[in-house]
Amino acid sequence: MALAEGFGGGPGRGRRFWFFKGRAVRASTPIEETISALLEPTAADLGYRLVRVRLSGLKRKRLQIMAEREDGTMRVEDCEALSRAVSPVLDAHDPIRGDYDLEVSSPGIDRPLVRIEDFTRFAGHEAKLETGQMIDGRKRFRGVLKGVEGENVIFDLPEGEASIPFAWLSEARLVLTDKLIEDDLKRAKAAEAADIVQKGKPS
Repeated sequence: MALAEGFGGGPGRGRRFWFFKGRAVRASTPIEETISALLEPTAADLGYRLVRVRLSGLKRKRLQIMAEREDGTMRVEDCEALSRAVSPVLDAHDPIRGDYDLEVSSPGIDRPLVRIEDFTRFAGHEAKLETGQMIDGRKRFRGVLKGVEGENVIFDLPEGEASIPFAWLSEARLVLTDKLIEDDLKRAKAAEAADIVQKGKPS
């Protein structure tokens, strides 16, 4: 891997840029990517988007599917509906060797960030990032998301504003804060109100 570092952004605190040459490091394994591609159409048909797919365990595996509705919510009944829908797809294609347990859940408030648009959607919130390779002597970063520029995630660190290529993130997750909890409650209330309106419309 070749690594170059540059600075920009005018006087005062500059923005730090890291440029990489080499193969992008992905957080998921090939089998998880296969499962995700397999289940994505089924989830989309029901109005859900997959957030993350994780396969763990040795003797008995656990397949964890995190998903959400377009409004960012995911209730118990949504998890049950998605579980019922993807089970026959998994049975038909059989991508996992041996027995396994299927778990469908919401991403949670301190959710993982897996799509580049997530970093725009949650701009202004605190997050923890981890890269697959060392950057400036470290792999882990914590700061406030500022959004996205091109294919780079903009991140406000204590030492300055950083621009990190999205493709080189191996893990990213929101940090649980009062602001995040407040925004999540507002989103849940808005989704609930929208559901009430929708149910009140004549079929």
